Amino acid sequence: MGFKNPKFDDRQNAAATAKKALLEKFKAKTAELEATFDERQAQARALREARDARVAEREAARAAELAQIEEEARLKREAEEQAAREAAEAEALRKRAEADAAVALLAAQKAERDARYAARKARKRK
Repeated sequence: MGFKNPKFDDRQNAAATAKKALLEKFKAKTAELEATFDERQAQARALREARDARVAEREAARAAELAQIEEEARLKREAEEQAAREAAEAEALRKRAEADAAVALLAAQKAERDARYAARKARKRK
């Protein structure tokens, strides 16, 4: 028979031959892929490790930056607290000086008043 009317056996043999050819082609491709599989896995692992290292480095830098910011904030807070203490001490000294000046003024006024009173009494006695 010709190619126009193949028999069932001919068609079955042709299909089996085509399947075998596809299987051989797949096996060849698979063997090639298996040969490069370990290499690709190693490359992927190396890329993952490099990415993880970069991420860890960024996190370490971020943590160091946060620590530096916290240290600067602590120093600033301490400086502000010191300035507030110094301002409070200066205010206390100023108030004490004002109070001392007020007491001194009252004492001077009393002394002046007493002197006037004594002078008036002395004039009356004469």
